[in-house]
Amino acid sequence: MRAVSVEDLKPGMILARTIVNDDMVVVLSEDTLLTKAHLTRLTFLNIPVVYIKDEYELSRNYQTASSIFNRSNAFVKEYDSVVQEAKSIFEETEKSGNVPLAETQDMVKEAIAPMARNSGAIDYLYELNHRSSDLYNHALRVSILAGVIAKWMHFKRAKTRELILSGFLHDIGKCKFPQRLLDKNINNLQGEDYEAYIKHTVDGQHILNGVAGLSDGIKLAALQHHERMDGTGFPFGNSGTDIHEYARIIMIADLYDNITTERQGYVKQTPFAAIAQLTENMYTSLDPEVCVPVLTHIKDAFLGSRITLNTGEKGIIAAYPNDFAAHPIVSMSSGMLINLNEHPELVITEYNPK
Repeated sequence: MRAVSVEDLKPGMILARTIVNDDMVVVLSEDTLLTKAHLTRLTFLNIPVVYIKDEYELSRNYQTASSIFNRSNAFVKEYDSVVQEAKSIFEETEKSGNVPLAETQDMVKEAIAPMARNSGAIDYLYELNHRSSDLYNHALRVSILAGVIAKWMHFKRAKTRELILSGFLHDIGKCKFPQRLLDKNINNLQGEDYEAYIKHTVDGQHILNGVAGLSDGIKLAALQHHERMDGTGFPFGNSGTDIHEYARIIMIADLYDNITTERQGYVKQTPFAAIAQLTENMYTSLDPEVCVPVLTHIKDAFLGSRITLNTGEKGIIAAYPNDFAAHPIVSMSSGMLINLNEHPELVITEYNPK
């Protein structure tokens, strides 16, 4: 990559690093293809320098070598090979109102399930966090996460595939959303927009009811993934065991992806922010029977990972307290151990896989 002043940028250049403002809100994401509008926006925001990809990074030889020597790049390559298939499934559903089930099941079996079994899937998914948050990318990531959770919960293969399919189809009711609504911050929706958003769960179940061969669990995952264990969710305010097991798992995979996916206009967050939110809500709005195995395994996955704090200091995740504390203990480059649970003013702002 190379640093380029904003005044020297040209349309068609590709960002090599995400740009955030002083409040850690994402301005533009890594891999954005710059347009004239982007250049105007960067000038207006008084951003002096950005990093763009150089000719070597964009070359075929570099991409091939990276895939050979970097397992995460191989995962990304596999993801890229299936994301277009995921897109076509959503487009066909939007056009016809029917899910192409055979094609979707083949994708789950041949592509998504193997990615979910990858031992580094959680790390690698975070490397995709700057990818588009559109429906099919989100659906694909949630389905992979669902497969990872199924592995952690020791589900058998057939049940795992059903759960992965549930993850992929959980937002199918958004197929007919206007783009205007898809682009909005969910937390800011009001009035008719909020009512339309709530309705995507009911619409999703309605679409899946017309697909022969789907289990009730898959249909209920679409309907209930925004319900909450304490009855504070939607569309019907169901609680506890009135929410299907698949929906209770998908709500966690959906929440994790929404927190860790980089979206323009949102605060940039790391997996540690997601872990903290799961920990804080595991006995209220979320299911502890799902949260406990998720938190146990995901915390183990991040031990030894390199991080940067909001102070600019760098360190390594050394441990998590044994009491399901929300935040890790960090070994700082200075040699000091800091328990972030005792220092709420310190926040992990950058994470790099170990």
